[in-house]
Amino acid sequence: MTLQRRSFLKLLPVIPAITSVPVSETSNNAAKIAMRFIVASDGHYGQPGTEFKAMHTDMVRWINREKMQKGVDFLMLNGDLIHDDPTLLYDLKTTLSSLRVPYFVGRGNHDRVGIDVWESTWGYKPNHSFGKNDYAFVVGDTSNEKGEYICPDLQWLKEELAKHSSKKGIFVFLHITPEKWTDNGINCKEITDLLDNAPNVKAIFNGHDHDQDGKKQKGKKPYFFDGHFGGNWGTAYKGYRVVEIYEDDTWQTYQYNPTAAPVINSFNGK
Repeated sequence: MTLQRRSFLKLLPVIPAITSVPVSETSNNAAKIAMRFIVASDGHYGQPGTEFKAMHTDMVRWINREKMQKGVDFLMLNGDLIHDDPTLLYDLKTTLSSLRVPYFVGRGNHDRVGIDVWESTWGYKPNHSFGKNDYAFVVGDTSNEKGEYICPDLQWLKEELAKHSSKKGIFVFLHITPEKWTDNGINCKEITDLLDNAPNVKAIFNGHDHDQDGKKQKGKKPYFFDGHFGGNWGTAYKGYRVVEIYEDDTWQTYQYNPTAAPVINSFNGK
């Protein structure tokens, strides 16, 4: 019996040692994911001199693959959906119709459309929020029709955080970071103070700075960037950020490069 087993084992292919495994696949909580969503930004659909159609085709393919392989509850497109020209919204929305997951959008400084056009296209205003299970997701507007950099509406944000105060956690999306720690950030002290003092705000997600794909800390709160999947500058790769919330209410986020060593800048939260 022993000789037969050894002979059988010799016929098996040699399996190389695993040198790098995504945190989500090694975690004891990996089989207990309660919710999984993806944050991507800065597609800049229509930007001259870029292969924007191919970039969006890639993004849709990546997200659909994530849905099939690991599951995705929704995709958040965190600003700069288009590049300046409001007429691009229709073609972009047609392109996004190939997504096999629900998606939500936030307005960036290159999404130079009025609130009425934005609402008629997407079905909600640039400032909006939505809930899923025990969590809330708040999307704040950080620009306007002129493409100016602006701080989110403080009163609106206060009301939204109060409205969702009974939720286990709130995740906030702001295209432009409200702290001047990047070349393209702006100082919004009232906003960062408000977020820091909201006990159930888990994290803030920013786009805009295409060359940023890590975490920054302001007070008690982490702020995450996701690089870019379009445009003509930024990180050397195009990718997106994954967020996984577990049944024990812990959570994890990591940046994902779908074309190379995939997992970057992992973070575990409570």
